[in-house]
Amino acid sequence: MKNYYSPLSKIMYVHPLFPKTISIVLAIIFVVISNIDIVKSSHHHHQHEAPHHKNVIDSQVLTEKIATNHTIVVDINGNGDFKSIQAAIDSVPEGNTNWVIIHVRKGIYREKVTIPHSKPFIFLRGNGKGRTYIVWSHSSIDNIDSATFKLQAPDFIAFGISFKNDAPTGEAYTSQNQSVAAYVAGDRAAFYHCGFFSTHNTLFDLKGRHYYDACYIQGSIDFIFGRARSIFHDSEIFVLVDRRIKIHGSITAHNRESPEEPSGFVFNRCKVYGTGQVYLGRAKGAYSRVLFANSYLSGTITPEGWTHWSYDGPTAHLYHAEYQNHGPGSTRSDRAGWSIEASAEAAAQLLSIDFIDGKQWLPAWL
Repeated sequence: MKNYYSPLSKIMYVHPLFPKTISIVLAIIFVVISNIDIVKSSHHHHQHEAPHHKNVIDSQVLTEKIATNHTIVVDINGNGDFKSIQAAIDSVPEGNTNWVIIHVRKGIYREKVTIPHSKPFIFLRGNGKGRTYIVWSHSSIDNIDSATFKLQAPDFIAFGISFKNDAPTGEAYTSQNQSVAAYVAGDRAAFYHCGFFSTHNTLFDLKGRHYYDACYIQGSIDFIFGRARSIFHDSEIFVLVDRRIKIHGSITAHNRESPEEPSGFVFNRCKVYGTGQVYLGRAKGAYSRVLFANSYLSGTITPEGWTHWSYDGPTAHLYHAEYQNHGPGSTRSDRAGWSIEASAEAAAQLLSIDFIDGKQWLPAWL
């Protein structure tokens, strides 16, 4: 049988007469050289980016910023104040006006979790998105009913937690297969280093001003949808295409019905990759607004980039825009006719933290 070697595997092969240390050094050189073009490309596409504040994404610093000594510990093994996340939330008084930290230790918590509107100022702190999971299995015709995690309260922070709906996929395009991982309807909500996992309708970003930093979002169709005003920064968008159906899914489905609505989805410095092909977004309203900027778009993005599938209205007012993206999926030569390459001025307005009034409420600015 003929053997096939990649350049790296050839380097890593050590002949008995060839010093192992030299082989290791050559392997390191190969990796460095292979990444030079990536670094150059990243620098080229970020050097004109609108200025932004360095974000606070460290759990300890976040804890210091919100200045509270009220911490509730949840431990699935019974070594905390509660074994259930919902029980810890239930213990927070109605009308709470001071930050409460609910520290959720590592583990898979199989429960539905709801933070009602009457319980603001909760900081849900996990041990890392690969260690602390909130998981439930529920698909439904009703998006909200299916959600594993429901946020209705304003003034919320999550750090280092994954939200997952592991309901069987079924046929992804059917209305009975909504399987929301997280429903976010509270104003002034920030998610740092969090994961969102499902297939159909992963993140229901319904309303309010939201900030997602260093998050991982996985899905197949319409998996970031709603009418919120949100910035997704330095996050990974992973596409898992359902190969049983012919239609391409969409990463976003933003609903905006008038130019007066301040809502929109903004993706900055993100990485979009996965399996199969997918659209960046589809229209859910006549003024749908989505921007992908300074991001890596892999070949998983269809050449058209955008679609108005299931939307029969005019496309003249849709704002489906891109700005200084890179990667094989960023080529705009075959893009949908209404989509645009945003101007530097227009992109700067949406990329600014002022788009979500972040200087007024994000811990990084307080």
